[in-house]
Amino acid sequence: MRQNNDSVIENVLILQGGGSLGAFGCGVYKAVVRNNIPLDIVAGTSIGGINAAIIAGSKNQEHTQELLENFWLELSESFIDFDRSPIYSYWSKFMGQQLPGYLFPYRSPKPEATESYFNARNEQDIKIKQIKSFYSSAIFGNEKMFKPRWSTEFALKDPEYFTPQKWTYMYDHSPLVKTLEKYIDYSKLKPGGNQNTRLILTAVNVLNAQSLTFDSFKQQIDTRHILATSAYPLYSFPWIKVEEGVYAWDGGLLSNTPLREVLDASPIKDKRIYIVENYPKNIDSLPKSLPEVHHRARDIIFSDKTENNITMSKVITRYLEYIEELYQIVDNNVDKLQMDEKQVKRIRRKYKKYKQEHGAEIKEIYYITRDEQFPHIYENADFSPKTIKESIKEGEDKANQSIQNKKNSNKG
Repeated sequence: MRQNNDSVIENVLILQGGGSLGAFGCGVYKAVVRNNIPLDIVAGTSIGGINAAIIAGSKNQEHTQELLENFWLELSESFIDFDRSPIYSYWSKFMGQQLPGYLFPYRSPKPEATESYFNARNEQDIKIKQIKSFYSSAIFGNEKMFKPRWSTEFALKDPEYFTPQKWTYMYDHSPLVKTLEKYIDYSKLKPGGNQNTRLILTAVNVLNAQSLTFDSFKQQIDTRHILATSAYPLYSFPWIKVEEGVYAWDGGLLSNTPLREVLDASPIKDKRIYIVENYPKNIDSLPKSLPEVHHRARDIIFSDKTENNITMSKVITRYLEYIEELYQIVDNNVDKLQMDEKQVKRIRRKYKKYKQEHGAEIKEIYYITRDEQFPHIYENADFSPKTIKESIKEGEDKANQSIQNKKNSNKG
């Protein structure tokens, strides 16, 4: 375990939410382990919070990266292939004749435009597959993570089963609790439980829109907090009662990148930050259709917006350095200045308070960003095995590249 002193730089992994896109974060974590980077803090919201909880509370401390990957593979194995479902023929008839031409318009190519034609055809095929995956999740759910409320198993235990006009949610994501039993040791998610890795999850209070932060160094984190951080209402998940009078939704509603919460929780030690971006901030060209417009708007809503936090951290650091200089002048010349003893104590007390509450500086920051070759609004509901495996690999490759690039630039 690391020594607890102010000279240590904390390594922090921050995992964004994003449904099935969370598999990308799994790959990033695999690269972090491969590069022998010990994590002091792992923070996340939504699916990023679930990833973070598995990392911090791992039941297999020596091979946490394998444990996390197994979790994602288990989710993908519970995916129902829409093409093989009983309602596929109805779906195919409607979707094949109606939506592709509207969602993915392209004109028949000229003979010399063969390459362009096949690129467009490939894009269409991928997007149609994503739509199928979305409808599979929407209709059948995923038994390892969430189940639709209209499933017959709820008929006898849901008092509002036959009155959907009273529903405030459509999917029950409590099956996630049973799935996580194989992966998380909750005794590690409490003060003193895991002295090496601190877990920070975020949510939002439904009643007052205030941010909620769950910190394993300050409280026992249990299944309520994990369900709360992933209770995204626009996925039609229910709010979670985390304590008396406190009802929580997904923290991504306020911020999908919980950097501020990390700085607030650990304000003294300097930081090296690794941010997993499931939603890219930058794109090369403008959207080309209405669905792409909605997709881009969604990406902007959930993209990382912590630049201001980073800038303010640097500004505060400069102010603290200036205060440090002034304080040392005062402290070394108390007798010459003939200051009142009470005034000196007050200055020392304020200096100590400011130093402890705002002393952390962000030394390095790594952005590991997922690519979007064919942007699509339904991509975060694709739990198909092929997509999950590809996302894990992409995250691992991108993180390795980012880490190596930083190492090379530091050498130069």
